Amino acid sequence: MERRLNGAAHHHKLAIEAVGRTFAGVRGGTPTVALEPVTLRVEDHDFITILGPSGCGKSTLLRIVAGLDTPTAGRVLLDGTPVVAPGADRGMVFQSYTLFPWLTVHENICFGLREKNMPQNEQQRIAAHYIARVGLGGFEHHYPKMLSGGMQQRTAIARALANDPKILLLDEPFGALDNQTRALMQELLLGIWEAEKKTVLFVTHDIEEAIFMAGRVIVMSARPGRIKAEVAVDLPHPRHYTVKTTPEFSALKARLTEEIRSEALKVAAAA
Repeated sequence: MERRLNGAAHHHKLAIEAVGRTFAGVRGGTPTVALEPVTLRVEDHDFITILGPSGCGKSTLLRIVAGLDTPTAGRVLLDGTPVVAPGADRGMVFQSYTLFPWLTVHENICFGLREKNMPQNEQQRIAAHYIARVGLGGFEHHYPKMLSGGMQQRTAIARALANDPKILLLDEPFGALDNQTRALMQELLLGIWEAEKKTVLFVTHDIEEAIFMAGRVIVMSARPGRIKAEVAVDLPHPRHYTVKTTPEFSALKARLTEEIRSEALKVAAAA
């Protein structure tokens, strides 16, 4: 699956090749298949959302791409190189706010840059750029405990982007926020993506969020997780929140609601 460009082989940005994950049983009990073999290709500048019911293995898949978990089958390649451990080429944002509480907003954002021994003035320039991008001007010297959840998550996104990762991985990043803040955060992240064309893999169980953010929605089945459907989202960019009330959006929502509902029913029946 390589395209040839200017005589050179072109790899996918991210290639998830038949990746499966089984967790050993407790005290020799039955193992749990969290993820059936999943194959997914992500190209440069793609914004892909992974949608599925709770416990379908979508977070497990993201953790494997992040190098925080090891697949029991298959492999992950980023720019043709196998992923075997966490690395600065993948920026991860979790649902829980994972800022260092003893560092200010500015220091949190500069954390990865300091690790790279980047010159001070370059750190300042990059941090200032992303602080402005996520609308945290005036809060540079605040500590996380002084910030709302939404502001903490903006800081976490700025910190991930400041490292200039090849791919941004987000695991239900807005899941703990109230609806209004969540909607604003979706627009914020989408605006950054439209301006900077990062490559994004975004896990959510919220159907509207999955459609609004993505160019492609990957629907996962109930556990054991596998890719059940792939839905292209042909809504124009720049994407404005008013698109959520259009017939096109409603049609996508109806389709994905059916896909997810049938999976949720399987989960309920198995309980």
